[in-house]
Amino acid sequence: MTGHDALTPEGVAAARGLAAALPDLLVEARRVAGTVAAGWHGRRRAGPGEDFWQFRPFLSGESMRGIDWRRSARDETLYVRERERENAHTVWLWVDLSASMDFRSELALTSKQNLALTFALALAELLSRAGERVGLVGDAEPTARRDGAEVIAMKLARLGAVDASQAPMAMRRRDDAVFISDFLGPQVDRDSLFAELATLESRVHLLEIADPVEETFPFAGRVDFIDPENGARLTAGRAEAWRETYLASRSGHREHLVSSCRAGWSHTLARTDRPATETLIALCGQLSAPEGGEA
Repeated sequence: MTGHDALTPEGVAAARGLAAALPDLLVEARRVAGTVAAGWHGRRRAGPGEDFWQFRPFLSGESMRGIDWRRSARDETLYVRERERENAHTVWLWVDLSASMDFRSELALTSKQNLALTFALALAELLSRAGERVGLVGDAEPTARRDGAEVIAMKLARLGAVDASQAPMAMRRRDDAVFISDFLGPQVDRDSLFAELATLESRVHLLEIADPVEETFPFAGRVDFIDPENGARLTAGRAEAWRETYLASRSGHREHLVSSCRAGWSHTLARTDRPATETLIALCGQLSAPEGGEA
């Protein structure tokens, strides 16, 4: 879960590439968020507060004081006027910008990094619209502004790659966190980070980004495999002979990732050959799920 050193030529190039890509990704993120936005209201609930939430039918046994008589007079049905509970929540985002996320095969619609950034900016857009606070791991101050996506984009351009396992944790107890990555970094660092987050009673949502060739291993014949993190090269004379072992190893890796999820956490798989909207809908469902089983 590491990234380029910002002081190296590679780090400078990565930062410039990120800054150049963000405006177009912000447009795409808004398009995706707009598709998902209808009917999604974040973690909003009925409860004590100042703002109107909704009308609902009066239930037998309730106090008559809650009835909205003006609304009820329209169709001779008793309605209760509910207010929105004021409980603005903080959701922290982390986007893996390590070298492995640059990968894009011929079967993919986009790179893993671009899809991850699109998800992060789309989430920031949706959450800020819903009145939530949005923070970026590595930055101490979450934002409650309505233009949360732009704020997060600017912070991403400034911070660049952040090692989530080493970044200072500004999260408070019971905050949510969304980690967007291929999760191919050191398992021990990841397990240590998750254990720390569990002590905060945080709800953590893992959004795993995968390229289709990583899921299917469609290679045959002589193939050179190069580690994007350290440049190590491995040559397979008959790559197809490695498929079964590779797929079993990848399955075990994902099983461990899923088993790392505590109660209330979630794991969602996003592939770069599929529309982002279907994955974002699933993730939003996890984010808006009640805490501790509350209604």
